[in-house]
Amino acid sequence: MSARILVVEDEKKVASFIKRGLEEEGFVVELAADGEEGLSLATEKKFDVVLMDLMLPKRDGLEVIREMRQRDILTPVLCLTAKDTVEDIVSGLDSGSDDYLTKPFAFAELLARVRALLRRGSQDRGAELTYADLRLDPVTHKVWRSDKEIDLTAKEYALLEYFMRNAEQVLTRTMIAEHVWDYTFDSFTNIIDVYVNYLRKKIDRDYDVKLIHTVRGVGYVLRKGD
Repeated sequence: MSARILVVEDEKKVASFIKRGLEEEGFVVELAADGEEGLSLATEKKFDVVLMDLMLPKRDGLEVIREMRQRDILTPVLCLTAKDTVEDIVSGLDSGSDDYLTKPFAFAELLARVRALLRRGSQDRGAELTYADLRLDPVTHKVWRSDKEIDLTAKEYALLEYFMRNAEQVLTRTMIAEHVWDYTFDSFTNIIDVYVNYLRKKIDRDYDVKLIHTVRGVGYVLRKGD
């Protein structure tokens, strides 16, 4: 069965270009021209990936993504944006999106990002993960520490899941970039550091035993103690 993709884009030429290209690759594509229509479709129908422009009429893309996550709509979202600073990227990812792509972009890159999100979404999520007093449910995307539920964004959750599936193994920034973001380039390092810090504040700040540790000059590791 072909994957279903929702494209929320108000520029008709861009939307048409994306729709035609994805349909040629065998995907089923629906279009929404503003944020309200995009949220309505994402809520009412089942999609495998959402492509979300950020500058939209009626409701902006970040607001729509946040609303989707509040409604427990976990469909992977790829942001399409003309902004490419670290702050802009973090803002987009922190809203609950899974990836971003800066305009203008080559269709081949868009297609690669879509396929990466589909692969990630189709993986067997399996049984609950535990490490020390940390617990993660891959089905509901909920996380607890010492039975206290911890609210994570989509990207913080993906990062923690990668740590927990590789507990006590040192993970380099390159490994994290490739497995959590599907990127390989060095300039993404700052984004990784920002998100590890976000995760630390939520996972470790209120607890005596710290679990996320920096391995200086190498990367990070999930382990008990210093």
